[in-house]
Amino acid sequence: MHELGTVFYVIREVEQVVEENHLTKVASVTLEIGEVSGIIPYYLTDCWQWAIQKSQYLKEAELKIETVPAVTFCEDCKKTYPTVKYAKICPYCKSEIAIDATRCPHCAGQFDAPAKAE
Repeated sequence: MHELGTVFYVIREVEQVVEENHLTKVASVTLEIGEVSGIIPYYLTDCWQWAIQKSQYLKEAELKIETVPAVTFCEDCKKTYPTVKYAKICPYCKSEIAIDATRCPHCAGQFDAPAKAE
């Protein structure tokens, strides 16, 4: 669970801003979390509620989470599309990078070798 580490990091950063600006209290903290970040908002909120009780500035601070949608840019048709909904297949031109590709079809850059199952 990396949510707890994320909360501790955010609290440290906010407390530093509070002290630098001679504030006494924080009403809310807004975080932008990427849709494919792997962070589970419920866990983040739960960790936040526990961790703020240990902060003199954040005891009553509300955590506001804004989800930033993942967007993919298609090199073939130059359009963007929702990553989560369509993954690696462009809904406009249907181009796709093959799972076993070793070079990018657009720039010829080499991909990292996939891990082999043993």
